[in-house]
Amino acid sequence: MKLLRRIANLGYGSRKQVTALFREGRVTDANGDVLYADDELDVHARHEDVRIDGEPLDPAPGLLLMLHKPVGVTCSTKDQGRLVYDLLPPRFRLRDPLLSTVGRLDRETSGLLLFTDDGALLHRIISPKAELPKTYEATLAQPLRGDEAALFASGTLLLESETKPLLPAELTALDARRVRLVLHEGRYHQVRRMFAAVGNHVEALHRPQVGGLALDDLAEGDWRALDEDDRARLFAEGAA
Repeated sequence: MKLLRRIANLGYGSRKQVTALFREGRVTDANGDVLYADDELDVHARHEDVRIDGEPLDPAPGLLLMLHKPVGVTCSTKDQGRLVYDLLPPRFRLRDPLLSTVGRLDRETSGLLLFTDDGALLHRIISPKAELPKTYEATLAQPLRGDEAALFASGTLLLESETKPLLPAELTALDARRVRLVLHEGRYHQVRRMFAAVGNHVEALHRPQVGGLALDDLAEGDWRALDEDDRARLFAEGAA
């Protein structure tokens, strides 16, 4: 692939705008030598060695990243208000292939949110066959009544307006009103609806982990690209 096309596909601008970057000598290799628009990647330049204004080129297609989503931010490209894409570099919205969220967290839920431009990887993560575990921590309006763990683990709980029971889920009480819940599917507003089904209400909801991949010390609102070790951790539990 020509370097011009790759840089344009990464969202740095139109082909005309990216051509101007080359003309101004702003695209170089890691040694500072000027690169040219018709250079071929992996022949005259490796992706990881390309620099624009001295800064490394954004990750190549096949990108997987995680964001520590704050409360009050919507998983959308078009809704009103603050969006998850506002927390990423602006050019990430213009990447081709498109950088998409892997599933969603609702506006009032914080935690680990994945993005990728790899359609096959996205499908692998969200496929019901994967049953990739997702860990949530919830603060409830009322104390636990005591039978929730057994009910959620039974595989018999029906949500309102649904005819298929939920897969078994693991509930751990952290105290009377705080719980950790591990799900193996991703139905619409599932955690909130599960507690509504037992007469309770979720006041706060956070997702610290997907599969074996955890937020760890990633600050709220921050993101980072994931490497091969991260991907291995993601599928370390419940991999298809």
